[in-house]
Amino acid sequence: MKNLPTDLLRTFVTVAEIQGFTHAGEKLGRSQPAISLQVKRLEKLLDRTLLARNGNQIELTESGQQLFRYAKQILALNDEAIDQFNQTSVSGNIRFGIPSEFATTLLPKILGRFTQAYPNVTLEVTSDLSKHLLTRANRYDLILALHDDPASAGKNLVKKDQLVWVAGPDYDPSSAKQVSLIAAPDGCIYRQRGTEKLTAEALDWRIVYTIPDLTGIEAAIAEGLGITVLAKSTVPETLRILKPSEKLPKLGVIGISLIQRQSAPEAATRLMEYVKMSLT
Repeated sequence: MKNLPTDLLRTFVTVAEIQGFTHAGEKLGRSQPAISLQVKRLEKLLDRTLLARNGNQIELTESGQQLFRYAKQILALNDEAIDQFNQTSVSGNIRFGIPSEFATTLLPKILGRFTQAYPNVTLEVTSDLSKHLLTRANRYDLILALHDDPASAGKNLVKKDQLVWVAGPDYDPSSAKQVSLIAAPDGCIYRQRGTEKLTAEALDWRIVYTIPDLTGIEAAIAEGLGITVLAKSTVPETLRILKPSEKLPKLGVIGISLIQRQSAPEAATRLMEYVKMSLT
């Protein structure tokens, strides 16, 4: 019976999430050739091609998609087992800065498991726009931030996420003469990308409602006030993703990073691992 080494799986998952060998190497502390070699070892072990290039993009093959799902589960169980044996020595307070939409969709996934694994750790969560979190980085032990250009996140890049148009279940984009936008205040990456794309295509649009948190945006959409832009991984189940069209141009991707303060407590490292696992 063959075994799948966790170091190879972790390299594969990192490359798939970041969509690049160089950034994966920076993140894992290895050279780009070493990362490529590990992926090739995994492909040889499974006798399958796992990654394919599409222009400048790296995409998962069908076999790669299957392995990615298994690898995430294997690594999650591996890390959880390690955590269980280390939990007694981890304690303290973590100051965590995170955009509101991720606080709403991501934190509920991890808080239960994290607090169970580390009962002596407390979380102090602040929600704000990424640009504000980044300019006040010294106030936090850990920051989850969004980047208009994924490359600007450097070695802190965790994954790339597709931006999508989001509406209520009954919204019909074909009947709208003007794009009515619900958005966060100025400085929001989603707002900036949406308005830039609409303007570039010479489409008629206006912002009808401004509110800083996802809960408020979700409520406004439910009332039929308009549509919004979100990262695909944060779209609530009550809303639906609209396909790009003549009236709704493609929005591209953003980068998601995790930035840990250099002198942050060990508990922040543990939280960062949980957040990484939950982002995909």
